[in-house]
Amino acid sequence: MGRADPEEGHLPAPVKPPDGGWGWIVLFGCFVITGFSYAFPKAVSVYFKELMKDFHVGYSDTAWISSIMLAMLYGTGPVCSIMVNQFGCRPVMLIGGLLASSGMILASFTTNIIELYLTAGVLTGLGMALNFQPSLIMLGTYFDKRRPLANGLAAAGSPVFLSSLSPLGQVLLEKFGWRGGFLIMGGLLLNCCTCGAVMRPLDMGMKRKMEKTQDKYEAKEMLPIGGKSEEGISTADGTKKAKKAKKKPKKGKKLLDFSIFSNRGFIIYTISKFILVLGLFVPPILLVNYAKDTGVPDTEAAFLLSIIGFIDIFARPACGMVAGLKWVRPHVAYLFSFAMLFNGLTDICSARASNYTGLVIFCVFFGISYGMVGALQFEVLMAIVGSQKFSSAIGLVLLIEAFAVLIGPPSAGRLVDALKNYEVIFYLAGSEVVLSALFLAMATYCCLNRGKKKEPPPEKNLSAGGGSDTEEAESDVQEAEEHSSDNHQPAHSTDNTVVAASEEANHVSEEQSGEGGGCPEGDGEVLARDSCNADQMVERDSF
Repeated sequence: MGRADPEEGHLPAPVKPPDGGWGWIVLFGCFVITGFSYAFPKAVSVYFKELMKDFHVGYSDTAWISSIMLAMLYGTGPVCSIMVNQFGCRPVMLIGGLLASSGMILASFTTNIIELYLTAGVLTGLGMALNFQPSLIMLGTYFDKRRPLANGLAAAGSPVFLSSLSPLGQVLLEKFGWRGGFLIMGGLLLNCCTCGAVMRPLDMGMKRKMEKTQDKYEAKEMLPIGGKSEEGISTADGTKKAKKAKKKPKKGKKLLDFSIFSNRGFIIYTISKFILVLGLFVPPILLVNYAKDTGVPDTEAAFLLSIIGFIDIFARPACGMVAGLKWVRPHVAYLFSFAMLFNGLTDICSARASNYTGLVIFCVFFGISYGMVGALQFEVLMAIVGSQKFSSAIGLVLLIEAFAVLIGPPSAGRLVDALKNYEVIFYLAGSEVVLSALFLAMATYCCLNRGKKKEPPPEKNLSAGGGSDTEEAESDVQEAEEHSSDNHQPAHSTDNTVVAASEEANHVSEEQSGEGGGCPEGDGEVLARDSCNADQMVERDSF
């Protein structure tokens, strides 16, 4: 997503997503960024024992490093949205990669736990947040028809990196210690800058195409036409002056678009996602301790998380492929509800698992349902708000999720300490996930689908359907090309009356541009310019 044109003062018109080409490079970059963002806070936990020895602190003190990383990832969503809307995705990601890397490098020189909170926690967490959100925005601009598959493949980066970063961290810890491990991890995070560098704004190609088209027509205008080239050039210059005068009233660009709260689908999604996050992360956090309490050895208990990660790797792309089917994509919100319902029922049904076989079965089904939720969560949001408002929407959603992340898992831990019973926690977490699924499905059907039937013009971006920006982008491109050809038709005209009266026509066009000419500005500027050019042709014919 490129930066807005400074002369125009507003976001550029949507460009048709290529659904391939350079988009696959963008997808790979998003895969890497997603892997670092979700897996890195968990992978850092392998260093906690050494940190406890060196700094003489408890486990809860070191666990705050991962918590601060996740809090920065979720809580800085609006800040990321503002920066993306102001500067574009690529610069923000480059800065984020440098911050994430410098945070881990500085953390290797710290002398107390507070300094670790500020470097590895705040600085690295902020850097990953500045990478994660823009990468999803770029993915939505490059893919439309294949967007569900692209989201599923990008989301698979989380389990892939989790299964690789944790063993790598253990090896680095054994060979170089935690300081050397942090230093090398900081170097690895510089790959985020590489991923940010490939996030080429999609509208740059369109702008270059339009510039070439305009240059071609301007070159034709310079050619002599029956010894009257000077008059033709002056006519073209008058047209350009009129266009520049029309650009003077600038429209302020919104740094954070709060108008998305008027979208009922967005409100329903946000409420459902808040309830979901309260219980979604509780089972995998408590699973290992739950298995140990039931008598499972430590090594086998840790292997349970590997089972979830392995299943998750294949579940996310597969779910993305299913969501991209023609007969499924219009109902992607209901597929997301089914995934949440599946996950919640898995928690409830497995609450009484008392042996290792039962826990393995739970991990298999939980990995499938967890992967489905991960693959669909951002696809549904893109379908609701569209790619143009996605940058603001995801920032606000992540901020709201941050409160749920700070409430859900800590509350579950306190209940375990108080009740000494994991069954109740699994029942509670599963019930919260089931409640979010039922709320999303029922609210989508009752509030959105019925309202859509009553309104004659159906809205495009509702959560019940996977709204596509392709048709709108194609029409904008077509109108832009027609506008480029219309602006230069007077130069090719051989009408002696128009050529002779060119100076008077320029004078009239400048007066119209000074008075505004009644031509509207804003999102429909291309249409407004076409109508203004048509009016100017009528004025010239009258002369």
